Amino acid sequence: MIEFRESAIHGSGGFATASIPAETTIVEYVGEKIDKQESARRCEANNPYIFHVDDQFDLDGAVDWNPARLLNHSCSPNCEARMDEDNRIWIMALRDIAPGEEITFNYGYDMENWREHPCRCGSPDCVGFIVAEEYQASIKTLAMNIKEAESSNEELAS
Repeated sequence: MIEFRESAIHGSGGFATASIPAETTIVEYVGEKIDKQESARRCEANNPYIFHVDDQFDLDGAVDWNPARLLNHSCSPNCEARMDEDNRIWIMALRDIAPGEEITFNYGYDMENWREHPCRCGSPDCVGFIVAEEYQASIKTLAMNIKEAESSNEELAS
C-alpha cells in the first residue's frame, strides 16, 4: 500500500503503491512512550517526531521501526493523524489517494517558533510554514505583513 523513497517535498516520503480509498488506515505512528518532562527535553533538542498522546505522555517516533516518521507535512494533506481509544496514532486517508501520490499529513505545529519550520510542500495553498490548519490564516497574514514591512524598509534604504 505504501513505499518509501526520495520525496520532492523533503528527504524521504511515503508513496501509495495502489489506490487508497478515503478513510483507509494506512500506517500506525509508533515509538517510545515518554513522560512530558522527557518530551520537553527531546523537543528542546530539536526532535521533530514527538506526538502528544495525553496529559501525562507523548510518543517519540524517532525510532528506526517507525516508518511513519518519514511521511511529510503538507498544507493540503491527503491524510491525517488520528488517535484511537487505546491512544494509538494512525495515519488515515482523508480522501481517495492515487497510486504514486505522496502520503502527507499536517504535522499540527503550533505558532511557537513558526519561522523555524519552513514548508516546502508545493501545495497551491501552502502558507510557507509548517503549522496546524487553525493557524494557517494567521501565518499567511503575518508573513504578508513581514514581507510588506521588509519591502518598505528596502524602499526607504534606497
